Amino acid sequence: MNIAIYGGSFDPPHLGHLEAARAAAEQLSPDKLLIIPDNIPPHKLLSADSPSSEERFELCRLQFSALAGAEVSDMELRREGRSYTYETVEALRALYPEAELTLIVGTDMLLSFDTWRRFDYLLSQCRIAALTREDGQDEAVERKAAELREKYAARIVTVAHTPLPMSSTEIRRQLREGRGEDKLADAVYSEIIRKRLYSALPSLPWLREKSYAMLDGYRIAHVKGCEREAVSLAKRYGEDEYKAAVAAILHDITKKLKFKEQLILCEKYGIICDNAIMDNPKLMHAVTGAAMARELFGVTDEVYSAIRYHTTGKPDMTRLEKIIYLADYIEPTRDFPGVDALRRLCYESLDAAMALGLEMSIEEVRSGGIEPHRASIDAYNWYKRREKEC
Repeated sequence: MNIAIYGGSFDPPHLGHLEAARAAAEQLSPDKLLIIPDNIPPHKLLSADSPSSEERFELCRLQFSALAGAEVSDMELRREGRSYTYETVEALRALYPEAELTLIVGTDMLLSFDTWRRFDYLLSQCRIAALTREDGQDEAVERKAAELREKYAARIVTVAHTPLPMSSTEIRRQLREGRGEDKLADAVYSEIIRKRLYSALPSLPWLREKSYAMLDGYRIAHVKGCEREAVSLAKRYGEDEYKAAVAAILHDITKKLKFKEQLILCEKYGIICDNAIMDNPKLMHAVTGAAMARELFGVTDEVYSAIRYHTTGKPDMTRLEKIIYLADYIEPTRDFPGVDALRRLCYESLDAAMALGLEMSIEEVRSGGIEPHRASIDAYNWYKRREKEC
């Protein structure tokens, strides 16, 4: 049996890692390709915001799942302390005493290979497959390989591939800035965003793509308009424009679901709907949408609440909550009597606009023979009192 070993911190595992593993698998044709994330790398520290061992293992599983024959192993993550490759090889040799072991290393690792702990043992037990990491490094790799062959009778082969110019350090920085999705498998990026690993912020283009896929086609124009209006209002009132965009993009993600499907989500998320929501299912999508936005996209409490109350409102709303409520009401595709006056008022006073918007909403609901939600009535009364006080 030929077993290839590809280890690293994978913090996070990115498309460059996947491309390197694929090239090695194609050229080495191993019976088994083991992907082994380390616990604590011996040559560097993990980043301060690195996920737990379990989370890094899951990211690796997601990243390499598309590579046929690859198997992600947690053998180093289960060991305490620093992860030394010779200990991994010893463990594999005990499991597979007759196997041909091939250790896949990058250029920088090969160039410093004779500084590794018990490197001579590794050379005696493993064939080394060297991956070039940067363009123009083939010559340096060949010189080092020749040196190791001469001194230690090392068995070294090279894996020809075109390395992708990616750095885990740079990707972590981009994740914190709402970027980096193009350097990760979608499943990996989705998991990072869901759990907000690396303090990641979702990329707005990626978030739009995910949101729009959950909407009826005709509603996409509404959500686009809501996002533009929310960002505009946020800019007008000094609110965080990014949070406003996220809440607007996600506010209707469960809108198209039928009543029974909404009830299934309520059961899943432990939501208990009051009678007013049960009598007016149109209100339910705000509650289930907020819960789904938290589960799938790791939204903050502020954004969760803005989505949660964008249909009913409530007394004493935060500025972000008011912005999403009003942006949903006045975005450019809306056309109803009084909308132009409400639009103007939104840019003069959020509280006055809330009073008027709630009044119009309550009248519309009652005209359909439905009693408005108690939260809407309480919110209207609160903002009317606020108007008088001001």
